[in-house]
Amino acid sequence: MNDTDHLTQPPMDIHDSPATVSSQTPLAYAPSSRNLSHTSLIPQSGSETCATCGGGSANAAPPAYVYALGKIEWRFPKQSIEKEFAQATGRTETAGQTDREAVHTVLTQRQNRYLVRQLCWVLTIEGLDTYILAPRDPADLDLLVEAVRPAPSPADVDIVIGMRGPIAPPELCNGLMLPIVVFSQIYSFDRSALIQNIPRPETIAAEQFTSAAEELFDRIMQMADNAGTTDEHRALNYCAVRYPVIYAKAAEAYGQSCSLTGMEVTQEVV
Repeated sequence: MNDTDHLTQPPMDIHDSPATVSSQTPLAYAPSSRNLSHTSLIPQSGSETCATCGGGSANAAPPAYVYALGKIEWRFPKQSIEKEFAQATGRTETAGQTDREAVHTVLTQRQNRYLVRQLCWVLTIEGLDTYILAPRDPADLDLLVEAVRPAPSPADVDIVIGMRGPIAPPELCNGLMLPIVVFSQIYSFDRSALIQNIPRPETIAAEQFTSAAEELFDRIMQMADNAGTTDEHRALNYCAVRYPVIYAKAAEAYGQSCSLTGMEVTQEVV
């Protein structure tokens, strides 16, 4: 899926009945309205370096599209930033809050926006640090803040859409040398919100459909080698959040006593 129009389409709400939903109907998980940006991705040439990333031409790599499913975490790039964050927390009313609630409170306050810029933002996939994230537009720092849940859950999911750049230098993120992804869109949701908004065929019972959809989505999320950079993985991740037909087909197959043994993406030759 190299078409940037497909890569940057945001999920949209569905109001059609299951009987009228077409195969092109996108899924819905009620994303924040601030997430519905339509910024186009501008491919970088292989000779360019990322001004935001701090990488040099020596470790530059050809850019590639990224459409990845994972979880966004934040890290302190250096001890001085950690101390500054502690001071900002002390100036903020966080009495009685958990650590994650306090972090969310601090980062969502406008006067602490400088801390959002100084933190290191990492996308993990199946628990593995995979990408360091940098916004294409400084205004998109809000998308990173929205990914910091005050009450995180194992079912939380973040979609990152952007371009993969060079490997980060060691000083950028406390020695973490990962590919930098300059993102144009991030969508944050949880699995239950996604599953509840998938159109269910009238011929399939609600409980059966929910179980099948959860199984299929979890299997996609558990593909540790799926970093969202190959055509196959981008297509699979896109279908997981925007193509309800795969969930209906999975539920139908389970109803026929079939077993899900794997997922494979093939390119149709026209």
